[in-house]
Amino acid sequence: MTTVYDFTVKKTNGTEQSLKEFEGKPLLIVNTASKCGLTDQFKELQEIYDQYKEQGFEILGFPCGQFNNQEFDNIEETTEFCQLNYGVTFPMYGKIDVNGENEEPLFSYLKSEKGGVLSKDIKWNFTKFLIDRNGHVVERYAPTTKPSKIEKDIVKQL
Repeated sequence: MTTVYDFTVKKTNGTEQSLKEFEGKPLLIVNTASKCGLTDQFKELQEIYDQYKEQGFEILGFPCGQFNNQEFDNIEETTEFCQLNYGVTFPMYGKIDVNGENEEPLFSYLKSEKGGVLSKDIKWNFTKFLIDRNGHVVERYAPTTKPSKIEKDIVKQL
């Protein structure tokens, strides 16, 4: 059976990282964008990360420019923006596609496990997937669902 731990993703410096490194930890995987109306969700994401990282919780951010090109072209600009404006310290990864022929395989898997309301495609930035300690997708949250609204679900996974 496939889990998120079977995937490898690109870090911001272009090197590969196996998600097996997060085995046994609950995860929140989010497609992010720096120039989106929902970008202020970084603040709540960071607050939740700060509160629960000592218990093994991780947030993995994947910048995506597929929705109105709301992400910087240069990944260094993205990481600098997130750190300076929102104090982001959770792992951010290389810019990806979440839909279409070039979509990141991890997101193909996430969408196959938890589809959206009308289709499996991701509709906008800040779609969130909660992963349990065994690497299975527990829940998918809409872009407009604030991170604070899913905190109780995160706590259940700890």
